[in-house]
Amino acid sequence: MTININELQARLVLLRNNKAFELFVIAVIIFSALIIGAKTYDVSPGLLRLFEILDLAVTIFFLVEILIRMLAERSLKQFFSKGWNIFDFIIVTASLIPVDESEMALLGRLLRIFRVLRLISVIPELRVMLNAFLKSLPRMGYVSLLMFIIFYIYAAIGSMFFHTINPVLWENISISMLTLFRVATFEDWTDVMYETMAVHPLSWIYYLSFIFMVAFIFLNMMIGIVLEVLQKEHEEFDRAHGEGEAGEVHWIRMHTEEMEKRMERMEAMLVQLSGDERPPGERREPSEG
Repeated sequence: MTININELQARLVLLRNNKAFELFVIAVIIFSALIIGAKTYDVSPGLLRLFEILDLAVTIFFLVEILIRMLAERSLKQFFSKGWNIFDFIIVTASLIPVDESEMALLGRLLRIFRVLRLISVIPELRVMLNAFLKSLPRMGYVSLLMFIIFYIYAAIGSMFFHTINPVLWENISISMLTLFRVATFEDWTDVMYETMAVHPLSWIYYLSFIFMVAFIFLNMMIGIVLEVLQKEHEEFDRAHGEGEAGEVHWIRMHTEEMEKRMERMEAMLVQLSGDERPPGERREPSEG
């Protein structure tokens, strides 16, 4: 019985690591997302019933897939020791909530939408990008705090000078900050500027200096932080999976060690053929006389 269980587990491991199986899982996730999107259209009752059957089939497939991954691990503790496995388990089990006319129907539909997030756990590159984003949040928080200070100062100045021109945009500091957010996103910001320039001709300095600091400096600082963390995440991923430059170094080291072992075996064979029983690596001393 133990041999059969071990053989079954070995086959499940091969199935879990099979690239074709991974691609099929990705295709099912995308297909599930398309079904959810199709349900938002006004379709016939027959087609809606077909979508419900397909959704049930997808749910069963996800359940079987997560069971395969759980059985492929040596223990449940090892399976749940990985954060992405816990994420997949929660998404799959939550999607088992029925979507009939019960009180949990809306919750069940909402949780089925989040099955699209399983693409992140399945595709390694997406996991690297998400990890980089999460790790860069603390550093981005300081940049955001500095950006808020700039917003606050400029909003106070704008409210002081422009509230009589257009109270809808500059009545108080909170509304002024919303107006500046509109300027920072370049949403018809020139209309706002020309309106104040009709009264204060030099007000263009106010807008251009704000855009230069917020849209160019702080935004590029955030992009730089994300790119730096993303590069580090890629390097760690390459070291862990033997890819990229780190993988090449690992490959060279492995082959160098293998060549050294072969040389030692050849040296031992030559020593045996020459009748020298001393350990390999010791050179024969020249005889005297």
